[in-house]
Amino acid sequence: MECLILQRFGSALCRWALLCGIGISLVAAPSFPAGAREDPALVEDNTPPAPPPNIKGLIVYFSGKPEEVAQNFTLPNSTKPASWPVTNGSMLTTGSSIVTKDKFMDFHLHVEFKEPYMPAQHGQERGNSGIGLQGRYEIQILDSYGWGEPGAGDCGAVYSQSGPLVNACKPPLQWQTYDIVFHAPRFDASGKKSANARVTVIQNGIVVQNNTAIRGFTGLQIDKDEDKPGPILLQYHNNPMRFRNVWVLPLSPLVVH
Repeated sequence: MECLILQRFGSALCRWALLCGIGISLVAAPSFPAGAREDPALVEDNTPPAPPPNIKGLIVYFSGKPEEVAQNFTLPNSTKPASWPVTNGSMLTTGSSIVTKDKFMDFHLHVEFKEPYMPAQHGQERGNSGIGLQGRYEIQILDSYGWGEPGAGDCGAVYSQSGPLVNACKPPLQWQTYDIVFHAPRFDASGKKSANARVTVIQNGIVVQNNTAIRGFTGLQIDKDEDKPGPILLQYHNNPMRFRNVWVLPLSPLVVH
């Protein structure tokens, strides 16, 4: 699959994308017509997900089976199994955020999400959710379709810190993808942080965060142990979001529940 990466972003990300079968681009996302946020192409996307790549070590946490929710996820800071309902191969957010039982340092996460259509809502009340990396650093999910200059609270942002490079959002009711490469913060022998966490986010095939430094907690954190592995969190934020096709490729030793 063609990899359209500008030279200044280096070749390593291109090689990784080709390995995983992901086409990525750093060209600007298409512009949207005036009023697009109130009149998107409201066609329900029922396209089935592509299967995970056949890579050694890859872990599938949700492939569409209802039993996978309780098997692989719990409530935050709890051993109580998650119970999000599953229909047509996707989980519906309700009641509480959920976290993976396994914990990670460095990893590549793939997750797909579908925004509800909420034309009467605005700002952070419009399809709000997020992905918690190590349960401490949030990549924002929001209906930001049509925004010309997305900021640090919009979809694709490192929440409250770094807005996306471009607006790569599809209209609500369309399946969207995140491929997230995360490197945990580093600490020296004395326990002092020597390097911030870093993240690359590819949304719908477009790079929206390029090796971005995460300066600290983003408000989503379930603990403050930055030097320890943490789970992947799928956020419930009082909006009816859907998630599917969740898999992880650990890039450092996995801490198994």
